[in-house]
Amino acid sequence: MKILIIEDETGLRESIEAYFTGGDSVCETAGDFTSALAKVSVYRYDCIILDLTLPHGNGLDIIKHLKNNQHNDGVLIVSAKNSLDDRLTGLDLGADDYLTKPFHLSELKSRVTAIVRRRSFNGNSLLKFNELSIDLDAKTVAVNGNFVKFTRKEYSLLLYFIANKGKVVSKNAIAEHLWGDSIDIADNFDFIYSHIKNIRKKLVEAGAHDYIQAAYGMGYKFTEA
Repeated sequence: MKILIIEDETGLRESIEAYFTGGDSVCETAGDFTSALAKVSVYRYDCIILDLTLPHGNGLDIIKHLKNNQHNDGVLIVSAKNSLDDRLTGLDLGADDYLTKPFHLSELKSRVTAIVRRRSFNGNSLLKFNELSIDLDAKTVAVNGNFVKFTRKEYSLLLYFIANKGKVVSKNAIAEHLWGDSIDIADNFDFIYSHIKNIRKKLVEAGAHDYIQAAYGMGYKFTEA
């Protein structure tokens, strides 16, 4: 998952980032409205954790920006108990869910996971694509019932392809999904080629079809054709 945490409280922002980082998630953060708007204007996220009360602006305007630009990022509002009207307005504008402060980080992660599954995989925790089976809870991949071992990045990339099956995804989008906006993606895409080569090799050797096709000059597409 690629997550953006928009929260002005430094301690809470860092706690959320630390809790999500280290699994299969890439986390980016913004501490005020201006930096948050700059990020959502350029990058796409599986889920945005959004505090509505921000320095220099209102989090509701972030949601409006996403809607006006037809961006489909998931949004989880986190807010204080006294901001019910703003939470309801956020949901009306297109936010997926809200969570009242204070909250347990485990519940926050469950809510984020549910949003991503609902948006990308119709809420399913077990994905089936022909001979492929992916258990999102156990983070396992099987081909015709036989488990195939993937690295964390390979697993994340495979899910990204399946979530966007039939669509061409650019090398830039892949790089941003796997490493966030902190990586220099201008000069070298060797790390992408390496991950895709490994995924294809492992799937084919396990008896799966080679579903990843190169779209010359554009990127890659996960397809049955």
